[in-house]
Amino acid sequence: ISRAFFDESHRVFPVQYSIVARHLRDAFMYVIAALVAPAFVAVALKFLLPHRKMLIAARAAFFLIATLALAPGVMANMILKDYWGRPRPAEVTEFYGPEKFVPWWDPRGACDKNCSFVAGEGAGGFWTLAPAALAPPAWRPIAYAAALLFGAAAGGLRLSGGAHFFTDVVFSGVFTFLIIWIVHGLIYRWRTRTTDARVEGAIESIAPMRLIGRPRGP
Repeated sequence: ISRAFFDESHRVFPVQYSIVARHLRDAFMYVIAALVAPAFVAVALKFLLPHRKMLIAARAAFFLIATLALAPGVMANMILKDYWGRPRPAEVTEFYGPEKFVPWWDPRGACDKNCSFVAGEGAGGFWTLAPAALAPPAWRPIAYAAALLFGAAAGGLRLSGGAHFFTDVVFSGVFTFLIIWIVHGLIYRWRTRTTDARVEGAIESIAPMRLIGRPRGP
């Protein structure tokens, strides 16, 4: 699939140098930031004003922040991309690079850091499945479809620029979905499920301003 985006005559992936592609990458990141910003603001205000009710549901805020940290953050960028040595398409000999092609399942490639597997921006794009999971039931199928398209577009943009293989994008979506499914189950569905009041109480208990504004006894 990567070969379809490669310019053999110039030996480059043209999208890699496209200004439009750079703006699109930025736009994808802005959308993700906008989706998670209310959660960060709600938690930050709870730390500063612990006796005030959170602006959004506490479980939703924790769910969004936790999944963003675990999927694109820990899984993709801190673990796999730094320890799974698969070279990027633009770096392999098939596209006139110096490195040998390595399949997705083999971590023994020559890449030392910030490698191809998995697609970090793909994981960020597919993370939008998390806010989609919080949509009203009637709108949830549409939200899931939009999230999948968004993730595919974010990952596909990187694929077209020679930064990732198709399998890097696919597994960024698979692993991100699994993390979101597990965290959602822990918070909302399984025996470990909790309530908004408990989450707010936990945040309040570690807030540095928790003693300020507390009613005094007689």
